[in-house]
Amino acid sequence: MVLTTALIMFSVLIVTLILGFPIAVSIGVSSILAILPSLAFDNTLITGAQRIFSGISNFTLIAIPFFILAGNIMNQGGIAKKLVSFAQSLTGRVPGSLMQTNILANMMFGAISGSSVAACAAMGGILLPMEKEEGYDPILGATVNISTAPTGLLIPPSNSLIVYSLVSGGTSVAALFMAGYIPGVLWGLGCMILTFFLAKKRGMKGKAATKFSVVLATFVDAIPSLALIVIVIGGIIKGIFTPTEGSVVAVVYSLLLSM
Repeated sequence: MVLTTALIMFSVLIVTLILGFPIAVSIGVSSILAILPSLAFDNTLITGAQRIFSGISNFTLIAIPFFILAGNIMNQGGIAKKLVSFAQSLTGRVPGSLMQTNILANMMFGAISGSSVAACAAMGGILLPMEKEEGYDPILGATVNISTAPTGLLIPPSNSLIVYSLVSGGTSVAALFMAGYIPGVLWGLGCMILTFFLAKKRGMKGKAATKFSVVLATFVDAIPSLALIVIVIGGIIKGIFTPTEGSVVAVVYSLLLSM
């Protein structure tokens, strides 16, 4: 019976994946069909539905869609552009400055939204057209954006670290958040160094140095956005609120900031 169940599960899973089914659907269909030899059809459906519900019925998991929502609100509210302006003022004279801006902006926006997908979409939508206008290689620009957007998976608040906390049996989310800063920043810095040498090799030149007054002005303009990181992460680490409550705070703060 065990051999039959395993054979059905893996066979159906492989076939559905080859046919192009979504991974979640493939796993669900193969699991339900694998149970059929052991249970009646109606009991199989009930058991499957119960397991799906119990798997997602977790208070901490609610934080993930709220952090993504906060990132989308900030993107639509123009807050992402303020982060880009601040990053651009810091990297103006560096070869391949717009790509360096992309890396810095991904690190900041990923840290705010907790989602690499949200950061990639937001920064790509803003910076890739600018890079195209200035004659940057679109493939290189897209590569830089894609490879640095996942820094948001490490720099808190991170949706992946929240999921890890659950599957590892309750590892402290606050501890994971604190541990994510150094590898996340090192990832970003490593990409910046590699991008610098690639830009030098391709003969890309930086622009004139940005005046300190402009840097200061863009920084002041970006402070309300960056303050979200301090509020959410500080609140979670200090125990003022849970990660889920922190994600709701992020949504409310983003709404107020966007308005």
